[in-house]
Amino acid sequence: MPCLNLSTNVNLEGVDTSSILSEATSTVAKLIGKPEAYVMIVLKGSVPMAFGGTEQPAAYGELVSIGGLNAEVNKKLSAAVADILSTKLSVPKSRFFLKFFDAKGSFFGWNGSTF
Repeated sequence: MPCLNLSTNVNLEGVDTSSILSEATSTVAKLIGKPEAYVMIVLKGSVPMAFGGTEQPAAYGELVSIGGLNAEVNKKLSAAVADILSTKLSVPKSRFFLKFFDAKGSFFGWNGSTF
């Protein structure tokens, strides 16, 4: 159920995106307390993006989950995802926003129905 959408202005050509997806999946699952089998990660690169008036490497993310989110977990998720983007894509931690959504099961579709 958790879905992490990441967009960055960094060109992903030649980048090992599989390692980013894998690390993000395990991190989100562990910190939210959900099985990896339910975690989805979407990574979009080369997205036109300015942060603070410059087009230096930056990223924006949205994480939606049915439960598992709270102030403490969100802080850990923000730090962990920022670490991944900093290490793998050279996006400075100060040039990354992450928005959190705690959704009701009835607002989350899966397998032709809702949770």
